[in-house]
Amino acid sequence: MDREHFYSIMNGEGTLDYELYLNTKALLSCQKDFAAFCNRDELQFQVVHQIEELWMKLIGYTLLDIDEYMAQGISNRVVTLFRRVNIALRLMTEQLALLETMSPKEYQEIRLQLGNGSGQESPGFRVILKMHPHLWQTFKTEYLEKPGLTVEKIYNSGYTHSDAYVVAEAMVEFDELFQRFRYVHIQLIQRSIGMGSKSLKGRSVELLNEGQRVRFFPELWDIRSQMTDMWGSQYGVVRDSISGH
Repeated sequence: MDREHFYSIMNGEGTLDYELYLNTKALLSCQKDFAAFCNRDELQFQVVHQIEELWMKLIGYTLLDIDEYMAQGISNRVVTLFRRVNIALRLMTEQLALLETMSPKEYQEIRLQLGNGSGQESPGFRVILKMHPHLWQTFKTEYLEKPGLTVEKIYNSGYTHSDAYVVAEAMVEFDELFQRFRYVHIQLIQRSIGMGSKSLKGRSVELLNEGQRVRFFPELWDIRSQMTDMWGSQYGVVRDSISGH
């Protein structure tokens, strides 16, 4: 095929209604010119990371809606929107597999183009990290303090699979999927440059592991251990085998 011919038409003309509504002329010009790529994998690298930013923009926007609906006690809408967020997080995680098709040597050529930039500078990533305390405070106010509940009551002594429980579980899933994204990203880094290397700012990339240990809603995770320990003290932590031997 004539590569130059197809290069010339890939961005479209930007004049059709579909192109105008989606602003495809600008969108498809957000990547380097083909002639400027350092290797054939650089387009993939840029596209994957730009799509990640778009998903995180959608996630951040949706989390603002979730916070407002939680404040109004509209639980059905909260759960539906958390499902949207969680689907986006799954897609973010799955698309990282594309970067595994790039060899470490090819990535090093791309890495030379990054200055000292890193994913920690992602605007979407930084915004999401700032949002979870506000979500927790709204949940605490509307689903715990106002109805006179506690996390323990929702999950154990007053368990009825209530709205508070369902919303809490949607928050747990969001927390889990975000940490899964971070884990898969760390594995990608290990596969690309290794975990014992220095970042482009001169710091060890092992520092990323510290962030992965942070939970957004630790109270919703801690209750599980507390309940298991309580049951263990009641029924026995170590029990007889059901085999009878």
